[in-house]
Amino acid sequence: MAFASGAGAGGPQVLTARFVRQVVLGRWFMVFACLLILSASGATYIFSIYSKVLKSSLGYDQRTLNTLSFFKDLGANVGVLSGLINEVTPPWVVLAMGAAMNLAGYLMIYLAIDGRTARPPVWLMCIYICVGANSQSFANTGALVTCVKNFPESRGMVLGLLKGFVGLSGAIFTQLYLAIYGDDAKSLVLLIAWLPAAISILFVHTVRIMPYPRRGSGAGSPAAATSNDAFFCFLYISIALATYLLVMIVVQKQVNFSHAAYAVSAAALLLVLFLPLAVVVKQEYKIQKELEESIREPPTVTVENPAASLQMASAAEPPAAKSQQKQSTTTGENGTEPPPPPSRSSCLGSCLRHMFSPPAQGEDFTILQALVSVDMLVLFLATICGVGGTLTAIDNMGQIGQSLGYPAKSINTFVSLISIWNYAGRVTAGFASEIFLARYRFPRPLMLTLVLLLSCAGHLLIAFGVPHSLYAASVVIGFCFGAQWPLLFAIISEVFGLKYYSTLYNFGSVASPIGAYVLNVRVAGALYDAEAAKQHGGSLDAGGDKTCIGVQCFRKAFLIITAATVAAVLVSLVLVWRTRNFYKGDIYAKFRDNAAADDDDDAEEEGPKWPKKEAEGESTSVNGRKG
Repeated sequence: MAFASGAGAGGPQVLTARFVRQVVLGRWFMVFACLLILSASGATYIFSIYSKVLKSSLGYDQRTLNTLSFFKDLGANVGVLSGLINEVTPPWVVLAMGAAMNLAGYLMIYLAIDGRTARPPVWLMCIYICVGANSQSFANTGALVTCVKNFPESRGMVLGLLKGFVGLSGAIFTQLYLAIYGDDAKSLVLLIAWLPAAISILFVHTVRIMPYPRRGSGAGSPAAATSNDAFFCFLYISIALATYLLVMIVVQKQVNFSHAAYAVSAAALLLVLFLPLAVVVKQEYKIQKELEESIREPPTVTVENPAASLQMASAAEPPAAKSQQKQSTTTGENGTEPPPPPSRSSCLGSCLRHMFSPPAQGEDFTILQALVSVDMLVLFLATICGVGGTLTAIDNMGQIGQSLGYPAKSINTFVSLISIWNYAGRVTAGFASEIFLARYRFPRPLMLTLVLLLSCAGHLLIAFGVPHSLYAASVVIGFCFGAQWPLLFAIISEVFGLKYYSTLYNFGSVASPIGAYVLNVRVAGALYDAEAAKQHGGSLDAGGDKTCIGVQCFRKAFLIITAATVAAVLVSLVLVWRTRNFYKGDIYAKFRDNAAADDDDDAEEEGPKWPKKEAEGESTSVNGRKG
């Protein structure tokens, strides 16, 4: 089959093999692939759906089930290993490893609950679910970190958008499993096992680091390869997707759907999920059009005299440099041995000295320099209290609603609201922080402070049990929980650089299980059990009722959580003060300068060269590749 090539009178032709190849290899198709990968990487958010069949099939009690849930959260949030691997390997290695771990972990869980293998001991099930959940960190590292490095000037939007799709992944999984398998929780585990692995393998070579493209046409405006217009289109599609999911969740709770109806709703879901592909094609069409317009400009050949240039450079060289160069040459001719390599002890001492002598904010920190820096310590402490508090509210929302006397249907509505507003917080924080930073130099740490302050309102609504306030509290808590993640990861990338971002990104995630353990297990759980014991005669029997009723069940716990969050606000203000001068400047200037320097280097290597067109804003590259 023959394909037409070349550009027509009306612009580039899209039905050609060359254009299809450009789309598939382009940076925007890579963003689309990352959206799909991350939209299938949130299996940890739907543990409550299959936990009942897990408990009944294997005969677990509630304590054992909570132990499995803890190892699930531990695996999902401790991704330092995936970050270290991503530092020394290309992203496809991390994605492939994550796919293998996901398939192995969840497939073994499915075989166990379906009775196809002997009942495994609890410790082995903990390993299975930890390995399966840890694959989520591999998918996040391979896809999200790569996108941030490919779009460093839009990292807030990238983080908000991709983290938003992670937040929607639980609802997406629910719709797909109802359409494919029906209301069968065992089959949901099977879907979790194969679908994320299949998507990661499908796009394993699409996700890769790409050269940063040159600036584009039109008075310094960004070219289609770096324009933020596509991200706003992706945002609008994600809003439509979230709205559709919310409507389907509400309707399916009110109406009994048949299997065919679930299939139709899932088909519509997939249609919306693949809409970003149209945005990808549109952006690549713009890129090709810009390239062809720049080629049509008549070239001007500049001829240089290499000998004259060399003579001028030699004359301009200072005498001290000439004598030093001559002395160095003489030393080499005399056969003088170079200085001996430093010993291991001196290397260790040098490493320790450099660890406590970090570069300026915004430069590339080493892993050790970042981990021992005051900025990372402050950010980590604020995240432990902030994320830990909101995560405690989310994990206990069912018990909170029960203790305050809400009906079961309303509690399910709270969970749905948290999921949708979790997505809204992620995309809002990502896009809003990027816009405010670009236009007003509004520092991202200050926006994190405002989010933490807002979450205090949600905690206080729960603590005082204001009538009918749990709806508002679920919205506030879900929004603030989602908003903290893109802000945290963007601040890490900006303050400590992108060189070791894979590891530092995953180190920031460790704050979540630490905060959840301290505030959820040691504070909320212990105080709830103590209050329940008072209501049941002073002790909780092994087989008795352990339910606590009344506003006092969570009052003291959430007052403590509010105080911890206020402390996080004060701690985050320290980071705002320390980074105030950094965020006053143009933090993305170095990426544009590096791109311009690369253009100059390319021009010098070409001999007779085309005039540089960046001054007029023209671009001669496609997706970072020369056209």
